[in-house]
Amino acid sequence: MASTPMDLDLPASSNGSPALSISRNLAASAPVSNLSDVVASFRPTKLLRRDDIKDGRPQPRVLSIDYDDDGELLMTSASDETIQIYNVREGRHDKSLLSKKYGVKLAKFTHTRSSIIYGSTKQNHAIRYLATHDNSFIRYFEGHDAAVTALAVHPGSDNFISCSQDNTVRLWDTQTKHWQGQLFLRSPYLAAYDPSGTVFAVACPSSGSVLLYDVRNYDKAPFTTIDIVEQCRGVDSQCLVKGWTKLEFSNDGKTILVGTKGRGHFLLDAFQGNLKAYLRRPAGGTRRLAPGENLAANGAAPAPTDPGAFESSGDCCFAPDGRYVLSGGAKQDVLVWDTLKQPAENKVLDPTWTLPDKREAAVLAFNPRFNFFATADQDLVLWLPDPHA
Repeated sequence: MASTPMDLDLPASSNGSPALSISRNLAASAPVSNLSDVVASFRPTKLLRRDDIKDGRPQPRVLSIDYDDDGELLMTSASDETIQIYNVREGRHDKSLLSKKYGVKLAKFTHTRSSIIYGSTKQNHAIRYLATHDNSFIRYFEGHDAAVTALAVHPGSDNFISCSQDNTVRLWDTQTKHWQGQLFLRSPYLAAYDPSGTVFAVACPSSGSVLLYDVRNYDKAPFTTIDIVEQCRGVDSQCLVKGWTKLEFSNDGKTILVGTKGRGHFLLDAFQGNLKAYLRRPAGGTRRLAPGENLAANGAAPAPTDPGAFESSGDCCFAPDGRYVLSGGAKQDVLVWDTLKQPAENKVLDPTWTLPDKREAAVLAFNPRFNFFATADQDLVLWLPDPHA
């Protein structure tokens, strides 16, 4: 696995300005509690390009990014049906796992760092539980009759949630192959647990709603229904009932982020259900499919070089402190919003900072333990604060 120095890693320029050394590692990075001091200084620090792609073949598209609980391992699933695991503390590739028979997407660590779950793209729609140390399957979680669109791991137990185009949400325990609970909903394409693990949310784009459930009483009606159409029609008419790409709680559970593939993201009060801010992307969004979307049926197979032919685990997320939201933009740059800033009267909040990069951040995820985040389209890019900024 090749690692490529970024622009900022070049030797000091002729004017004497210092270069950013890629030898910096996460151990030297400031703790996330000091994020406000450095958030504007993040720069692409290291590029990890697959060196097993030869013979002029295009680099595969990264479909998802996830971290283990300690924040030391980063995992991607890719369009060439592989899982790549990186040691981000050392900034190096660790191992490659193949899933050619079943395909792979939405790869997620469980709380045992050597065990992962992921969705299938071939054969059937089972969720697969894999031991990474020897690339052997522990069990399959079968039941969905259509493509899985999201996986959410409980923050403190071996439970997880799956969403599917079969219009069901299923609750699982990794210790048994049988689902523990099931919800029948219309287009339930995204799910997320709150930080306490006592509440989970399900986003249903076609009905324009986010449903909140008590984990202990999920078989009862949701205790809150957030009406995205009613709350957000004044700021965005394009993504009220389609194109939702991300569902996430802030670290205190008080705010919900609904990411879209359009010109902005919705920031909602988790208790009142009202729109707190519309995080506007002035140049528009990234080009990936949203969960549950299908390619236009024009009879032609998608070109492997077309980014619009592939899914993504989301191009936006909260930083671990819950104050900042980061997002990819149209074909380049990473946008950062300070959610403590007062939005305009119409609830629109423009980016507080634009972090420059020439690559599209089609997938983005912030490390849970360190001041570090990663972006990807075809190549994986690691971002750290620039100590010279």
